[in-house]
Amino acid sequence: MIVLLLGAWLVQAQPPLVKPGPQSHLPPSDAVVLFDGSSLEGWRKPDGSATGCSIEGGQSMLCVTGARDAVSREKHRNAQVHVEFLLPRMPEQKGQLRANSGVYLMNCYELQVLDSLDNPTYADGIAGALYGFAPPLVNASRPAGEWQSYDILFSAPACNAAGEVEKPASATVVHNGVLVQWNTVMAKKGGGCQQANPCEAGPLRLQDHSGFPRAPRTEMRFRNIWLRHLR
Repeated sequence: MIVLLLGAWLVQAQPPLVKPGPQSHLPPSDAVVLFDGSSLEGWRKPDGSATGCSIEGGQSMLCVTGARDAVSREKHRNAQVHVEFLLPRMPEQKGQLRANSGVYLMNCYELQVLDSLDNPTYADGIAGALYGFAPPLVNASRPAGEWQSYDILFSAPACNAAGEVEKPASATVVHNGVLVQWNTVMAKKGGGCQQANPCEAGPLRLQDHSGFPRAPRTEMRFRNIWLRHLR
């Protein structure tokens, strides 16, 4: 019996080898690097023209109000996504006007970016919220002016052969090392969704807040952006 069990174990397909990044925030060997500080070639505006963001110090992507959303050329469905961001200090602003941005998964589901320390607003609009769907389990925000991170496991909508959604999208999110969303279901398109067909792959999109009334000048910075395509 032991021999039979050992034989079955030996013929079982082994998982492929993936070399982790030298630090947990750095891309593993099978990741698609979307931004590492060296080039903005992988990004554009929603209309397809060159991105309005710029590279700062060979490290971060600087997106100032008016730059328009930054849309990745790479498209994804099921994915592991890593994004780091730095919020500007805007003590004169309150609520949704204080360092507002967002990370749109598959161009449709927004993970909110906001300065959410001592800045009350609606619960599903704070940092770590899947905007319009669910507030975070906890507020894991760091102060503005410090680098923060999102690690996301995104499950795209499952569709049948007719192109009908049979299972909605869902996401698990870790904010600054703290679990804030646990398999949260997003049963409809999110506000600001630019993905016409939820059964097709879509890009990652970093939101520019300039299209909103009274939007103040906001200097958002991003770095170490990568994703892994998941089956």
